[in-house]
Amino acid sequence: MNKPLSISLFTLALLLTLAGCEEPVKESKKPNIIYILADDMGYGDVMAFNEQSKIPTPHIDKLAAEGMMFTDAHSGSGVCTPTRYGILTGRYSWRTKMKQGVLVGNSKPLISKDRSTVGAMLQKNGYYTAFIGKWHLGWNWGLKIDEADTNEWSVDFANIDYAKPVKNSPKERGFDFSFGHPASLDMSPYVYVENGMVTAVPDTTTVNTGEYSWWREGPTGSDFIHEEVTPNYFKKAMELIADRALSDQPFFLYLALPSPHTPILSTKEWQEKSGLNPYGDFVMMIDDYVGKLLETIKTAGIEENTLVIFTSDNGFAPYANAELLESKGHYPSGPFRGYKADIFEGGHRIPFIAKWPGVIQPGSVSSQTICLTDLMATCADIVGHKLAPNEGEDSYSLLPIFKQTISSEPLREATVHHSVNGSFAIRRGPWKLILCPDSGGWSDPKPQDSVTVAGLPAIQLYNLANDPGEKHNLEAEQPGKVAELKALLAKYIENGRSTAGETQKNDSYEGEWVQVNFIKQP
Repeated sequence: MNKPLSISLFTLALLLTLAGCEEPVKESKKPNIIYILADDMGYGDVMAFNEQSKIPTPHIDKLAAEGMMFTDAHSGSGVCTPTRYGILTGRYSWRTKMKQGVLVGNSKPLISKDRSTVGAMLQKNGYYTAFIGKWHLGWNWGLKIDEADTNEWSVDFANIDYAKPVKNSPKERGFDFSFGHPASLDMSPYVYVENGMVTAVPDTTTVNTGEYSWWREGPTGSDFIHEEVTPNYFKKAMELIADRALSDQPFFLYLALPSPHTPILSTKEWQEKSGLNPYGDFVMMIDDYVGKLLETIKTAGIEENTLVIFTSDNGFAPYANAELLESKGHYPSGPFRGYKADIFEGGHRIPFIAKWPGVIQPGSVSSQTICLTDLMATCADIVGHKLAPNEGEDSYSLLPIFKQTISSEPLREATVHHSVNGSFAIRRGPWKLILCPDSGGWSDPKPQDSVTVAGLPAIQLYNLANDPGEKHNLEAEQPGKVAELKALLAKYIENGRSTAGETQKNDSYEGEWVQVNFIKQP
């Protein structure tokens, strides 16, 4: 049987009491910070960002109306592991040994022991920190035979001892409380890990081959039911919010959803609600749970002193049947080209909303270019922490945008994009230089389509102000702009950072930078 994760009767009673109080709950001067990260939700899936969306998202839309929408927000990569690394460290993931692809369920940790994270930084500044959800950054499983695994990247599944503690997990990376699973919900092993311990040692093997609901075969814990994972994480988060509201200590919650990534598994009450396909139903379910979580914050009496950020780790995944959705008039990437994994905008331009009553003006919209790596510097700025030279090397504080104290000048000098196969792009102002002839990912023209790609220019240059759909390659007409952006990317690589500060070293890596033929690894 699955362990119940419902809110306790005591907590519910206390919430009802708080709701009826005439006096406001005592709040900390430092705000609570809640980060809700959807998985594979496209820019065009949220109605607030796409009026033509066919998926109702009333609760996320309400969050946007009560806060600030960012229309030019980007994930650090077109896929999730690199983005999640950037969220926690404020550093582009391509500075690590991982230059392309993602990790899997038996991967070793990507975040090094000496690398600061937003959780660790906030801990040092008096915060209670919690992680709930999909980790997907690797950790060290307990092993049956310690010397047996010599692979640099991963351990042998057969050598994992699920009864032993997990090391270098969220617990050691800055989180007082952690409850989650190792990788994507379609990657085994399928177990919950709470504060470094597996909650139920796998006693069976599961697999699903459904068109939308598939997951890979693998060991599964008795308390791990795929359909219940997303609801469980929301319930666990709501319980934690209610409990932490009783304390004067501020808290940081990183809620990393495994959805609407595959397996696409909406609960029965949401099935066939969208009139599109199971993906549309799943997005509607997530929106409803976001509404429940926001109501929990309000009922707990901490709404006025809580910063809530909602976003996605990359663009829409085309295997959720993009062709069918678009045939019904729903465009998950909105007006942008491409999908998840791509170097095109649809791979990394994402919905991003921030609500902070009394600081962020309701109904405001920012067109500033931002990146999910910016969370580190933003949180540091909020708590008055001065980042060390080797902290948040690619992170800019969003606080001036929240407060609307920034001028019309760009916050970021430039932003670097990265695709699943390691292709680079750099964006400065309206100009975007792509250092490959193809999508760098899963859309046409695909990198593996050698015949098509052979007839294309080696690089691409677009002016997004005039051409948001990236249809007109201007590289031949703008050689000066190409040279300028190439030089800037080279500088960012060589300096080990894209922000002002002391030069840093990128992680050790044997080989050349993927897709960047004008510079070698420093």
